[in-house]
Amino acid sequence: MVGMSSRTWFITGTSRGFGREWALAALERGDRVVGTARNPSSLDDIADRYGPGRFLPLKLDVTDRAADFAAVQRAHEHFGELDIVVNNAGYGHFGMIEELTEEEARDQLETNLFGALWVTQAALPHLREQGRGHIVQVSSIGGISAFPTVGIYHASKWGLEGFSQALAQEVRGFGVHVTLIEPGGFATDWSGDSARRSAPIAAYDEVRAQRRQRTAANVPGDPVASAAAILKVVDADPPPLRCFFGTAPLGIAEADYEARLRTWREWQGVAELAQGG
Repeated sequence: MVGMSSRTWFITGTSRGFGREWALAALERGDRVVGTARNPSSLDDIADRYGPGRFLPLKLDVTDRAADFAAVQRAHEHFGELDIVVNNAGYGHFGMIEELTEEEARDQLETNLFGALWVTQAALPHLREQGRGHIVQVSSIGGISAFPTVGIYHASKWGLEGFSQALAQEVRGFGVHVTLIEPGGFATDWSGDSARRSAPIAAYDEVRAQRRQRTAANVPGDPVASAAAILKVVDADPPPLRCFFGTAPLGIAEADYEARLRTWREWQGVAELAQGG
């Protein structure tokens, strides 16, 4: 475990769900937090409780690259350092691939993928100069597996997974760590008011019904309980590149990867044929 001196967090999407609970957990143990939200008034209660010496609320739309860089710079100037950068802002878009409009697809990628990329780029010069830091990317079990009705959400999280795995190798020599948090279903607002939905095509009604039936029995995890887990991750030395949150993801991943390996092995002859083997 790393030393327990207080550290400075920069967390996007702090108004609710994981972002809010993790910010509160960090503050409760004496850390400092910069919390961003599209509507910073949602953070007034936290700001009133902890004051500017411990908590800095910032208005931020992560799709605005210039605003991301400005917010990270403001955070660094306010507290003099950045230790843990959490890319949590995002939402789920529900819609079959055929149902997606161009605007819906671009909006999902702009927030979930490019928003995290811009904040990461903004933070890296500070972390490199310090010679330490930890970037936490909130991915999903949907970052390594995929299910019908949320294909463009998967695209955003698979992209996040890819650039973050490359990033971890690029910055290791600077003392900077990267962790992908991959939750299963949690009782956040991901599929509630913050979610967006495409206009349905009737031909897919049966697919939608089957998906609802498969997920009806799922018991969502508790975001409050996840706070203890994120503290374990950021206190680890070294922290993991990937960590599931919740009990369901491991079984999903094992089944998915076993199926992939079977298929790849079955078709290895064709792979070798393609190379002239």
